Parts: sequence; C-alpha cells; structure tokens
Amino acid sequence: MKTETVKILELDGSQLYYSMIAGAHRIFEHQKLLNKINVFPVPDADTGTNLASTMRSIIDAKIPLENLKQTATAIADAALTGARGNSGIIFAQFLYGFSNEIKTDAKLDVKDFAESMKNAVSYAYDAIANPVEGTILTVIKDWADQLYMMKDMSDDFINLLIEAYQKALESLTETTEKLEVLARAHVVDAGAKGFVYFLEGIKDFFINGEKAITQLIEEVEEEGVIVEMAELHKEITFRFCTEALISGTNLEKNKIQEAFQTKGDSLVIAGTPQKMRLHIHTDYPAEVLSGLSRFGTISYQKVDDMVMQSEIMHHRQSDIAIVTDSTCDLPEEILEKHQIHMLPLSVHFGDSFYLDRVTMNPQEFYQMVEQTEVRPTTSQPTVKEFQNKYEYLSSHYKSMIGVFVSEKLSGTYQNSLHSAYVISERTGKSSYIYNSRNLSAALGLVVFRIARAIEEGMTLDEILPKIDTWIGKSYLRVTIPTLSYIIKSGRISPFRSFIARALDLKPFIIIDDEGKSELVGKSLTLSGAQGKLLANIRKMLHHDEVWEYAITHADNQGVAEFYAEEMEKLTGKKPLFTDHVSPVLVANTGPGVVGISLMLK
Repeated sequence: MKTETVKILELDGSQLYYSMIAGAHRIFEHQKLLNKINVFPVPDADTGTNLASTMRSIIDAKIPLENLKQTATAIADAALTGARGNSGIIFAQFLYGFSNEIKTDAKLDVKDFAESMKNAVSYAYDAIANPVEGTILTVIKDWADQLYMMKDMSDDFINLLIEAYQKALESLTETTEKLEVLARAHVVDAGAKGFVYFLEGIKDFFINGEKAITQLIEEVEEEGVIVEMAELHKEITFRFCTEALISGTNLEKNKIQEAFQTKGDSLVIAGTPQKMRLHIHTDYPAEVLSGLSRFGTISYQKVDDMVMQSEIMHHRQSDIAIVTDSTCDLPEEILEKHQIHMLPLSVHFGDSFYLDRVTMNPQEFYQMVEQTEVRPTTSQPTVKEFQNKYEYLSSHYKSMIGVFVSEKLSGTYQNSLHSAYVISERTGKSSYIYNSRNLSAALGLVVFRIARAIEEGMTLDEILPKIDTWIGKSYLRVTIPTLSYIIKSGRISPFRSFIARALDLKPFIIIDDEGKSELVGKSLTLSGAQGKLLANIRKMLHHDEVWEYAITHADNQGVAEFYAEEMEKLTGKKPLFTDHVSPVLVANTGPGVVGISLMLK
C-alpha cells in the first residue's frame, strides 16, 4: 500500500520554536567555517561565533509555546538581547519584523507566513544605515520573495520551505559575484551562509520532525575552503566593533541613527521602541557609548578589537590562546605584541557602567570621581561574556590558558572556570584556568611570563607545570593614601582596618599567599610606609633575584617614579613598564595608590 506524504498546513508556536532551535543547531555545527570565511564588512573572523551567540540566546530564554504571536515575540526579544555582530543584529531585527507583522494569535497558514516574512524584510533593511547587496540581507530578501511567490501555489509548509531553500542557495552563490571582496577571497558572504545553514535546519526539522534537534552535534570539519586573505586586514577602516543594548521609553531609531552616522561605519540599529541594539565600527567606542547613554539606559556593551581579530585569524603566533582580565594592568603594546586576550571587568557609577580600560580609561575615571558624588562600584565579566569569548577562541586555537585576578577578591576566576568547562565540553578543546592569587601587575607578570615562554618555543606540556611556580613567585606591595575606599569594598580585614584608621596609621598592603589583601608595616606617615615597603622588598631580594618588575599607580606619577628609581638601584634593571592602575582597582582602593609588582626567578 502506498504511504501518503504528510503535509503541514499550519504552523503553531511549538513548531515555530523548535524549527528555530533546529536552525540554530545547524549554525553551531558550522560556526568554525563561518568564522574562517568572514571577510565582509571586515575580516575579523567572528561571524560564526556572533551568529551562534545570537542563536544560543534563543535557546537559553524561556519561550512561551501556546500562543504563536507570543512565541514569535519572545524569540525576537531573546535574539535581540543576545545579538552580536552585523549579521546577528540584522537577523534579530528580521525576527522582530516577522513577529510584529503576525496579525493573529492563532496558527499561521502558508499564505500568512509568507506575507509576514516578506514584510519583515524591510525591517532588516531599515536597521542598516547603508545597506549592501550581496550579504545576508540579499539572501533574506530572495528567500522571502520566493515564499511570497509560492504562497498561492502550495498550501504545504514542507514544499514551501524546500523550494524557498533552493532559492536561498542560489542567492548565496551569487553573493560572490556581487561583492568584490568576496570574489577576491573566493568565498560567499559568511552571514548569508549562516542564514542558509539556519534555513537548512528549519527545512530538515519539518521533513524529519524532532530527529532534527535530538541528534548529537558533531564538529564539522570543512575541507577545500580556499581563503587567501593575508593582506585584507588593511581594509579595516575603523578598529573597534562596538555594540550596546539600550532600553527606554519611545526610543527613536532614526534619531539614534542620525546621532552616530558620522562616528564610524557598519552602523546597524535594531529593536523596538523599548529596547534597541546598536552595532558600529568605530575608533572611539567610549565616545559612542557615552553619546548613546543620553538616549536611555545601557544594559550591555561589547567592544572587540578587529585588528587583533584579523591578526589572530591570519598571523596567529601560537596555537595556545592566553586569556586574562583587565586587572592585569598590562599595557596595550604588550597585549598586542603577544596576542593576549583581555576580558574587561565593569565600573559602575549609579545606573551607568563602563568596560574597564576599554570604554573607561584611567584619566576619564579620575575625572568622574571628582565630578560626581556617586561612589563607583565594580563587577566581573558574566558567564555569558566568558562563554562568548571562549567559543570564539576555540574556533582559532587548539588550547587555552587563562590566568585571572585572585578569587578572594573577585568572582572573575570562578566565572571563567565554569565557562571554560562548558565550552571545552562543547568543543573538545582543552582549557587550563588559574587563580593568580594576586592582582594588578603581579597578575600581569604571570601572564607575561607565559607569553614569553610561548615566544621562546616552549610547548603546552612544558609550560603548564611551571605556572603554579610562577604564581608563587609573584608579589605585590602597595602604598595607599587613604583606607576609606578599601574598607568600604570589604576587601581587607575589618579589625586591622579599624585599628589602622583609629590610630591614623599609614600601612602598606600586601597580597598574601591565599590571595587576600592585608595591612602590614604600619607607619605614622605615608613616606614612612613607602620606606617600609622598600625595606620589605629589599629583604625579599637577599636570597632571590628579580625576573621582572613593574610599577602601577593611580594618578600618582611622582611616587611611581620614586619607586622605579629605588627598584633600579636594588635590581640593576628598569621596570618592565610603569602604567596606570585599572579603574576597577582604583574604585576599590581610591586614587593615589602606587604598587610595585615583581616576579622572582
């Protein structure tokens, strides 16, 4: 007996959600390839990671399935919240357009589905200041046009999606002909290809049912992809890919677009009057985010260095990624030279927050402290931010070493440890995460020593056993003009701080073996504390030799130079660097602090 082919005549909320999940999983499988072929608008090699992050936000969200329009609206909101990169935000805006164009809470038939998708295309185009054909936009439009053309020819979703998918494949192939940069690299547009993978997952879901989302995801190794882009990093006109999520009432996309039209390129603004996502390539991320804060409350911000990303893609120095946080106080030139990946902590002034050393530099921090009565607070990178970073790194490196600020002083290490485990399980790549039991340049010196070891040709197996030894040989000594900040931060013994403050003593601070801050060497004057600090270091050097040392300070250049001169007398060498302490650390210690960090041989 002949089996009749099953038709799907209507789409409900559950089918919509699970088809999206199937599409998302297809992107997860291919994100490494999408990163590899990413050359437009800049070759920053993160399109796959960005689309995967956008999709994962849908999976992680609680989505209602009973009501179709509510389902579509929740999916769009989740995508907007987690959207990253040009393609991710365009895709999120397209989903918002689709949800907004749905006119019924009931099920959708083929005709209504096709009309809603076609109308949603204009939302995606309107999100971009300067739309370019031959990208994800073109493939979305061609796919939606095909749906619309077929809506009166078939009442079956399966047939509709198969035919429209074939049109999307044709449109994808044509992207190479429409953009010169794609033709030179012999690739299709990465965002467009990601969208086609998404459609492929949806198509297979309706053909195969739940099998499309219950299969184990295996890493797909793509062969034969020709990408010759060694010089394409010269096409990066603006260095920083800057993104933010802003909320408010009656947000006006046109006004926001007008305000930032001249601040860079690749401007994309997506969302609703209550929540919008901004993406721009700019040289001045701090200026962009400061300007955006005038429109509403910024709840998320991200800044990626696209020059660094391009170097990682095309001129990677090692298969071992080095990761740390912004409290390491390593200067930009060291981070760049050794391709060290830094995740910023956050500085908060009331409802406004900034990325440490990225959208808030030390000089700006000092000015804000003087101009506002609000005492700054700090927070560590979230698990989601760590996972995004580690997922990106896993597509370019074989393994990763991360060293972070003392877990006794911040939750950064624990968030990193958890995230690295999740991504290692997902990707099969090895991650080695260390609690530095320190901070500032003492943490930075451990990171720098790992970088130097890699530069000298040491293997991962040779480096790993030495890291705990290097951590144990790193020390930080700090003089501090006032104890008020550090007492309120809760990062020092209440009893000792009470005695020191009651007697108006001037201690210096050490980080003990467990990674906690302690007051020692109390003096009646600040100069006396400085003398005791140097005496403490002099005693340390009776039996050990310094490998490297560094000086960090919070707007106190004079004392920093004094320490540098004294340390040169003791060691016979100049500091590796003298630089400002990160704003996150100053928020917890106050201005005027000066630290000497050293690592013994």
